[in-house]
Amino acid sequence: MINIRFPDGSERQFAKGVNGHEIAEAISSSLKKRSIVMRVNDDLFDLNRPINESATIAFITTEDPEALSVLRHSAAHLLAEAIKSLYPQACFGVGPAIEEGFYYDIDLGDVVLTEADLSSIEKVMGKLSADNQEIKRRVVSKQEAIAVFSQDPYKLELIHELPEGEEISLYSQAHFTDLCRGPHVPGTKWLKHVKLLSLAGAYWRGDSNNKQLTRIYGTAFFTEADLKNHLEQLEERKKRDHRKLGRELDLFMLSEYGPGFPFWLPNGMILRRELENFWIQVHLKEGYKLIQTPIMLNKDLWVVSGHWENYRENMYTSKIDDDEYAIKPMNCPGCMLVYKHEMHSYKDFPLKIGELGLVHRHEASGALAGLFRVRNFTQDDAHIFMTEAQIVKEVGELVRLFEYVYQVFKLDYTIELSTRPEKKYIGDIATWDRAEKALADALDAIQKPYKINPGDGAFYGPKLDFKLRDSMNRIWQCGTIQLDMNLPERFDLTYIDQNGEKKRPVMLHR
Repeated sequence: MINIRFPDGSERQFAKGVNGHEIAEAISSSLKKRSIVMRVNDDLFDLNRPINESATIAFITTEDPEALSVLRHSAAHLLAEAIKSLYPQACFGVGPAIEEGFYYDIDLGDVVLTEADLSSIEKVMGKLSADNQEIKRRVVSKQEAIAVFSQDPYKLELIHELPEGEEISLYSQAHFTDLCRGPHVPGTKWLKHVKLLSLAGAYWRGDSNNKQLTRIYGTAFFTEADLKNHLEQLEERKKRDHRKLGRELDLFMLSEYGPGFPFWLPNGMILRRELENFWIQVHLKEGYKLIQTPIMLNKDLWVVSGHWENYRENMYTSKIDDDEYAIKPMNCPGCMLVYKHEMHSYKDFPLKIGELGLVHRHEASGALAGLFRVRNFTQDDAHIFMTEAQIVKEVGELVRLFEYVYQVFKLDYTIELSTRPEKKYIGDIATWDRAEKALADALDAIQKPYKINPGDGAFYGPKLDFKLRDSMNRIWQCGTIQLDMNLPERFDLTYIDQNGEKKRPVMLHR
């Protein structure tokens, strides 16, 4: 027998190998009907997955926000199954759930899909849903996975990259099998309320050197009413599309001579100046010193900062007098030079330096979207230098500043703590761990709720991401607070402490 603990603190015994369906039914038939997946300790499991050790279990039902992500991931598999039945030659890239739906990247060979084809694909998906195929998980060896996907080069590429010994799971429904970590809904009957929305081109793995695949976007909900409401909201968004309003109100324009480089028109400049004046007033009141740094700087600076190694593919470069230069994608290195321009004392701290800096970043052509995704933009940027003992207080002060600005514009927000990326990062792990703990401690000190976003930190430090919800219910990542202990080290920044000794400052990048 094994002990199963529940969120309310209660505990029951079950036979070893019991699955989620059986545990939920033992509690109530209603819970079994509403459950989608289960959380076993810290991991999400399929309901039909056996549990062989004592654990803490929580059921994720249709009312939980996490359930929608699972539903939409399963809908992506249903889409792939429908595509495979219609186009047997199809090969598949990746098909994740995203903020409001899902997509799947597909190689259809010589077949070119149009928007008109989506309805016929939807009909096949509807039939597969009505068949209520059970979605089954199985664990295989690397060689077995290679054999299953021997005709799919994209899946093979992903499999070959998996570390030796890593668990590989496959999910099957009827005759369709996909490589996937899961979890998924128990069966396709849950996938009744699905809508395919649009087509796009997408390079495999986001690399323009790779083949362009067909990306099919869709969404899914648990009820017809929720789906209908969402589709109505999408129509309303089209009416409020900022590209449409930008033309009508003479705010900005875009040109084929510079994709991703917006032109500000007279009315747009009025709005810009008002926002910039507000920004200046707020920052002067908060004690910031305002600067402006050059747009283009020598490659050697970007080598020191780590951008050349970790961000080179997103930078525009040029040669001046045989030296290589780069247009700045971020303002931080320029601010480091301003800090080094003079000696600083602990009495100067916290030292707040702000900049409205024009930055340029190379974005893939397919990712450009009006003003939402551009190749140059003015960034509300600031760097606060301090001692390590001041971190908690200064993070709290920044959260207060963010809250004030968002309240002025009547914007609601949530906070995520984004931690060290798995691969591309600078500095040692111990420094990262210390920085992540400091940010968490700061939020705990001011009793601000947050959730962990693992692996999504900047390459130079962990960060707090502020997610804003707009009037059309869309989520945008806007402000960030990044605790950076690496750039001060790389640029050899120092200050004189109360004992007259040189010390390394800590920096908050905001």
